Amino acid sequence: MGFIFSKSMNENMKNQQEFMLMNARLQLERQLMMQNEMRERQMALQIAWSREFLKYFGTFFGIAAISLTAGAIRRKKPAFLFPIIPLGFVFTYQYDLGYGTLLQRMKGEAENILETEKSKLQLPKGMITFESLEKARREQSKFFIDK
Repeated sequence: MGFIFSKSMNENMKNQQEFMLMNARLQLERQLMMQNEMRERQMALQIAWSREFLKYFGTFFGIAAISLTAGAIRRKKPAFLFPIIPLGFVFTYQYDLGYGTLLQRMKGEAENILETEKSKLQLPKGMITFESLEKARREQSKFFIDK
């Protein structure tokens, strides 16, 4: 009689463990999906910001280029044209970020770094562990208790 009862208990425990494992997996999948959704939204916001900035900066760049060119011609000083060069770099960068392939190139470079330069990604003092967090928490608790 006790054997049947313990066998049933073991089976129930096994079923409960499988259910908990499935629940944990489902929760992890949901967290990963949520993190990815937040990342995509942040990237979309960055692209939208870049496109909006490009509108204002493009207007400024156009007016500045025309004004500086006119000033260089009127005063016969080509030095007035030099500010167009750095402004052109900023304009090109913003255009590439908002409408070009900069993000794809950055993604490719990031993947290359992850594959070939892992050592540059390591945290100082290594990965954070539970023990190091507990040690810091205890030290902070003592700090607040001593006062």
